[in-house]
Amino acid sequence: MHANDYFKYKKRVVVKIGSSSLQHVQTGDMDYYKIEKLVRELCDLRNRGLDVCLVSSGAIAAGRQALGLRERPAANAAKQACAAVGQARLMMTYQKMFAEYNHTAGQVLITKNTMFIPLSRENAHNTFEQLFRYGVIPVVNENDTVSTYEMQFGDNDTLSALVASLIDADLLILLSDIDGLYTDDPRENPDATLVELVEQMDDRFEAMAKDSTGSDVGTGGMATKLTAARIATASGADMIIANAQDVGILHDIMEGDFRGTFFKAQKNSEFDIQAYLNSH
Repeated sequence: MHANDYFKYKKRVVVKIGSSSLQHVQTGDMDYYKIEKLVRELCDLRNRGLDVCLVSSGAIAAGRQALGLRERPAANAAKQACAAVGQARLMMTYQKMFAEYNHTAGQVLITKNTMFIPLSRENAHNTFEQLFRYGVIPVVNENDTVSTYEMQFGDNDTLSALVASLIDADLLILLSDIDGLYTDDPRENPDATLVELVEQMDDRFEAMAKDSTGSDVGTGGMATKLTAARIATASGADMIIANAQDVGILHDIMEGDFRGTFFKAQKNSEFDIQAYLNSH
């Protein structure tokens, strides 16, 4: 699909995976086989010499499972209580699995204010830089226990783009339950075709997004992914939407041979992230 060596020269990558991709559909329990494979892929990227950051949803879903709640709670306080239980459980799983491959994961919980208050942003940036110097793989989630912005972050799609901007990543990979951006919703229109390359984000592509999501686990639809694309590309990072069904696609991406949508970076130093989010 792309020049085979293009992605091999990336230095810092952010990988985002959503709640629905980390669980068994039938039960809502954590899919340890998939999580283990994801961790192995990320460790291999780290072994190649890349700085690697994982933005992982799943805290609320993991907490909901631990507390025996069969459906996603509607009230914010209930979601936050689930997150308090689930974030610890999720991080414990990641720590254990990364250690299996001789790597160290570090937890970073951030809120909207972390990104937009200059001092907080600088502190967060410095923390990430130090983690990378130590060879740590940061695992990032929105701080659901104190913030209710998660619903607007869109299952961490937008959050991952903000993180990519914050840490000056040159590649953002959104692992989703869909192959990429389609000309229409492929679940409803059999003639919908995959858009493989977006050289420049414009309103035409944003109009393609239908704000829908295929599961009751996450909160992100295609609209939030295109918001992420706008932020990431303007910040100087390439972005890819790819299917999380087989997380081995991370290896395929690095080899330049994958199915997905590739958004090319178009760095814009005048792009105001906060103003853009406020208008969307």
